[in-house]
Amino acid sequence: MSSLALKIIALTTMIIDHYGAIFQSSELIFRIIGRLAFPIYCFLIVEGYFHTKDIKKYASKLLIFALISEVPFDYAFFGKLNWSHQNIFFTLFIGLVAINLLEKYKTDNHFTSLSIILGAGTLATLLNTDYSFIGIIYILIFYKTKDFNSVKRMLLVGAVMFITNYLSTSFIQQYSLLALPILLLYNGKLGLKVKALQMFFYIAYPLHLAIFALINLSR
Repeated sequence: MSSLALKIIALTTMIIDHYGAIFQSSELIFRIIGRLAFPIYCFLIVEGYFHTKDIKKYASKLLIFALISEVPFDYAFFGKLNWSHQNIFFTLFIGLVAINLLEKYKTDNHFTSLSIILGAGTLATLLNTDYSFIGIIYILIFYKTKDFNSVKRMLLVGAVMFITNYLSTSFIQQYSLLALPILLLYNGKLGLKVKALQMFFYIAYPLHLAIFALINLSR
């Protein structure tokens, strides 16, 4: 399974999740399906870091779409501007910067690495980004296990996710573990590489939120 296939699965399940959260909040099946999306995005952020030719461009794109997405995100979920909760692009951006810093200072002592990890988690918490510090843990455990064989990697990631979910979130987040068997199918290939298609996966986030916001506001 290529990274393109993973992106399609992540995008589809995320839209299903958002539909359920906004329009069918009493139906858990939409939220359960949606739990697949975020672990896949975390995995892809790590893959993206090690495959990109320009980390600054990659990080800038995440930050730009975080800013673009904030208004449709607020109106879709809160029906108004709400600066108390930030969209998922901010979490992914912070995670990517943390990976870059960990790579840059990996020859330093463990205190430096711990400071970077705690700093990223604290920033995500203070900004109250989607998934907050939990999202940073997801991203960084995928990063820390990048050199493991696939099965060992997913087992360790799964253990960390299970414990983090148990201690920090509602039971429904445990369904995120169902993403791991899908990630085991990853073949390390990009799939169809078309710039317009790559940009679509960025645009699709604020676009579907804007559509949901308009529908929600018109009811």
